[in-house]
Amino acid sequence: MSLFRRVTKWKIHLLVASVFVVFSSCEKLHQPTRVKLAHTLSPDHSVHKAMVFMAERVYEKSRGEMVIDVYHSGQLGSESECLELLQIGSLGITKVSAAVMEGFAPSYKVLGLPYVFMSKEHSHEVLDGEVGRQILEDGEKAWLRGLCFYDAGSRSFYTKNRPINHPDDLRGQKIRVMKSIISNRMITSLGGAPMPISWGELYTALQQGVVDGAENNPPSFYLSKHYEVCKYYSINEHTMIPDVLLISTRIWNTLSDQEKKWLTEAAEESVPVQRELWEESESDSLRELEKAGVEISYPEKEPFAKRVEGMYDAFKNDPVVYPLIQKIQALQ
Repeated sequence: MSLFRRVTKWKIHLLVASVFVVFSSCEKLHQPTRVKLAHTLSPDHSVHKAMVFMAERVYEKSRGEMVIDVYHSGQLGSESECLELLQIGSLGITKVSAAVMEGFAPSYKVLGLPYVFMSKEHSHEVLDGEVGRQILEDGEKAWLRGLCFYDAGSRSFYTKNRPINHPDDLRGQKIRVMKSIISNRMITSLGGAPMPISWGELYTALQQGVVDGAENNPPSFYLSKHYEVCKYYSINEHTMIPDVLLISTRIWNTLSDQEKKWLTEAAEESVPVQRELWEESESDSLRELEKAGVEISYPEKEPFAKRVEGMYDAFKNDPVVYPLIQKIQALQ
């Protein structure tokens, strides 16, 4: 082979290789931004469906340039594990009860106070407004930025041995609570014995008599199958603690302004979708609980509210929580 032909062949190979490198580099440059979202709820839960809606809207808004990968049912860990992963930036987004955030940001405590919200409409007005935004941003010091609140309905008591139709019925009763200072104080104020137990361990704890009951909303009571053990549901609606969608600030700070805008808008758009789904799931759950033989009662709320009035006085000197209480009450 002549020198000319050898040089020409080498140039052709070099050109092909260069084109391949260019196209490979372009392909890498156009890889979408991917953010992992993990939670512990089942795929039929309204909050999961809302998060899937949010992910779809992010994809649509970005035309595929940003993707939210959703992992449900604890695939990437428990609620507390997901929070830890968020703080170190190994996970992008998760959902927790706002009560869990009390240990990370003091303003969240106000959302766990019993009867702080007079109605569902009142809670929505607060969470969608200035107070809600202030609370969402409070978690940034702990690397946990709030994106939005999801409706988690009202929490009421379900028990094994007798209904809780008056605070006196809680005497001697061991009631499971979340790992929340406010939840512990509430049960103690009402006369019960609070027992912090993780959600995943609660069914067994009820079966084995470690606790006599728990408190939660209708869909959680039904979907968890706790009604198989607890046959009394007393709807006193002592709290309306929302769920909160959180993003790791370590991940947030890596996003472009445009990506932040897509994500923020999609999260806000998912809120009314989740609330509508929640209404449906509450009605369906109560209907199914009745079919399963659960005795559902609606006790007067006033005796419960009176027993917990002292919890508000405990925050009078708190520079964060008490001003929020006043702002919330002003919106009634």
